Amino acid sequence: MTAGEPAGIGPDLCVALARRQLSAHLVVVADRDLLRERARVLRVPLKVADHAPGAARSRPGTLLVRHVPLARPAVAGRLDPANSGYVLRTLDIAANGCREGAFDALVTAPLQKSVINEAGIAFTGHTEYLAERTGARHVVMMLVGGGLRVALATTHLALRDVARSITAESLERTLRVLRADLAARFGIRQPRILVAGLNPHAGESGFLGREEADIISPLLDRLRGEGFDLSGPLPADTLFSPRRLKGCDCVLAMYHDQGLPVLKYASFGSGVNVTLGLPIIRTSVDHGTALELAGSGRASAGSLIEAIRLAAQLAARARRAPATE
Repeated sequence: MTAGEPAGIGPDLCVALARRQLSAHLVVVADRDLLRERARVLRVPLKVADHAPGAARSRPGTLLVRHVPLARPAVAGRLDPANSGYVLRTLDIAANGCREGAFDALVTAPLQKSVINEAGIAFTGHTEYLAERTGARHVVMMLVGGGLRVALATTHLALRDVARSITAESLERTLRVLRADLAARFGIRQPRILVAGLNPHAGESGFLGREEADIISPLLDRLRGEGFDLSGPLPADTLFSPRRLKGCDCVLAMYHDQGLPVLKYASFGSGVNVTLGLPIIRTSVDHGTALELAGSGRASAGSLIEAIRLAAQLAARARRAPATE
């Protein structure tokens, strides 16, 4: 696990995890002194032990830590661009450990994209960064929670840029990754995927936009010919009704704020972000750095605990022969 933005609630959540009985053998990649200081601020007893290969599971109250030093001491709630390089180093170390077999999965606490860019480092987000670092050709962001799985055709884009990013080529890559990882990672033999339209009323037969008729529908028809179980393109305002969702394994939304408000309404505080298409398992929380809560003791670890639980389940499945549901 990476502790994320040092001024945010990531370190708080790590401290909270030290008192939990977890299903996974957890190693936190972070500055050990940062964790000790945040525990002091929170008035939580904490022991920190350096992680070594083959180390025994930590006991309640103790965190195993792969130490990475901060550039400057961090203050809860106060962003410092000087520590942006540290944040990315923790990601690099954790991702490399997964690729080399030292770790089975990666769970990430939230980071602050704006401060990394302020440091002069072009950065879009965890998903895109990990794709580049691991050499993944195409990745898909999917959130899990509230009985739903919602994947995104585009991720962190301005709304004005979404339409031109919806191409047959990119949608095909997304659907192939989504179907393959639902089968391989989640054990769903024949995933049933509902695909949202881009425009209101899925284009209203072309009167409200041509993307459905010109791009999305022809692609879905072609992939159905290969055996994909796809419904759509469907109007997003009715797609999330119980009748539509019955028997559905995943929804593919065209853009970030089309699909995620519904999922977060159903599961906020316990949702999990999963990156599909990577050569490693990566899950994350469904919330941001919450700078105003850092060091207050009011941050909830619910989403992070669910992210750890799901990562452990996916790792266990990866270790055994492929199973189906």
